[in-house]
Amino acid sequence: MKKVLISACLLGDKVRYDGQSLFTSSSILKEWIDEGRVISICPEVSSGMSIPRAPAEINGGDGYDVLLSKIAVVENSGNIVTENFLRGANNALALCKANEIDVAVLAEFSPSCGSSSVYSGDFSGTKINGAGVTAALLTNNGIKVFSQHQLNEANKAIKQD
Repeated sequence: MKKVLISACLLGDKVRYDGQSLFTSSSILKEWIDEGRVISICPEVSSGMSIPRAPAEINGGDGYDVLLSKIAVVENSGNIVTENFLRGANNALALCKANEIDVAVLAEFSPSCGSSSVYSGDFSGTKINGAGVTAALLTNNGIKVFSQHQLNEANKAIKQD
């Protein structure tokens, strides 16, 4: 049975930067849990970052740019946390490889997990098209990444063979 990687915050784990969850109530998620498909991770927490922690955004681009060492992930205090985000992304990739996962559902807008949109990097609340660091690394390694708003599409991808 195919496994799926899920952002821990979407399952109700209080691991977000503000100590909250982003619980997503869905019959599809419930089905995956009941079937034993779900493997969860918070890339940021897996990298050693605390709960709560300072808000962080990708400064002037997206996760693909971070992977190319073009830009940094920065906390609102100015502290650079790029290494934590890269470590968390690599932890997620290792989990996918160990469990033969090729589909992930990650939290949209997160600097780690956003699959199609992230915050702009100026802490204004502005969103831009782009992926988070973990989403970019997983995509670069052939893993199909969806947001919590694309569960139907993710379910189709999981059940294909």
